Amino acid sequence: MAKAIIIRAPGGPEAMVLEEFDPGQPGPGQTLIRHEAVGVNFIDVYHRTGLYPLPLPFTPGSEGAGEVLAVGPGVTNVKVGDRVAYGTSRGAYASERVIDAGTLVKLPDAISYETAAAMMLKGLTAQYLLRQTFPIKAGDTILVHAAAGGVGLILCQWGRALGATVIGTVGSQDKAKLASEAGAHHVIRYREENVAERVKAITGGKMCDVVYDGVGKDTFIASLDSLRPLGMMVSFGNASGPVDAFNVGVLAQKGSLFLTRPTLFTYASTPEKLAAMSKDLMDAMASGAVKIAVNARYPLADAAQAHRDLEARKTTGASVLIP
Repeated sequence: MAKAIIIRAPGGPEAMVLEEFDPGQPGPGQTLIRHEAVGVNFIDVYHRTGLYPLPLPFTPGSEGAGEVLAVGPGVTNVKVGDRVAYGTSRGAYASERVIDAGTLVKLPDAISYETAAAMMLKGLTAQYLLRQTFPIKAGDTILVHAAAGGVGLILCQWGRALGATVIGTVGSQDKAKLASEAGAHHVIRYREENVAERVKAITGGKMCDVVYDGVGKDTFIASLDSLRPLGMMVSFGNASGPVDAFNVGVLAQKGSLFLTRPTLFTYASTPEKLAAMSKDLMDAMASGAVKIAVNARYPLADAAQAHRDLEARKTTGASVLIP
């Protein structure tokens, strides 16, 4: 029997229970895969707590990597034995699962299962942020919050490779070192420094073209205050809690700012879009511009501890579950 983490009611990490289940066989357009590694992301916490509600019961997780065990009728993009990964299909915290074949991408031999499980959701998020939501060009100045986190480290690396000046925010000296090593030109310790004032000093008053903010409530106003007139605020996560309702007139007062709240699921809404984004990400990795650091590994049964560490901000880079 396969095993999966099941959530029957929203709650803390203890709401996740490991249970045996029968994944079944793939139907039309589906595949059965065996996971070798599963990614852990903050959106999994939002689903577990009910901040982003899902129908109950459910298995959390949106990204994983493994081997195709069986294919259903009409599947042509993958075959039995293929190494595959995905980042946009919920239900990943499991040893095996049936999944829509259209969500899968084939893995090059050079990319390990652990790296793949860590790169898909975070790497594809970085792809749409840097290449689509606000396409970065040489000379841009960008602010990356949580620069030592899973998405943040990729944004620092890729943003620098695209020619941007990268400013990162972090909460400790150890994380400042990680962000700098990943490519951040300047690092702000947000617990000790005023972010907007430091951005003003670093940029000589010009401020940033774009802010990538996955933190949410705690950083929202500082993010707006770090932008140049007509700059773009990209709010893509709520690690500190959801942003409170605010008067949109503030955007006018602070310089006719743009505000967007994008999601990966919208940008990768078709197999064709997903394939193009995945190729761009893998090309960046193949060139050496982006390296994915897997810094924490947990048995699937220890998913609750993985969430505790993530919520306590004890982790850097990516964390994976090993079924």
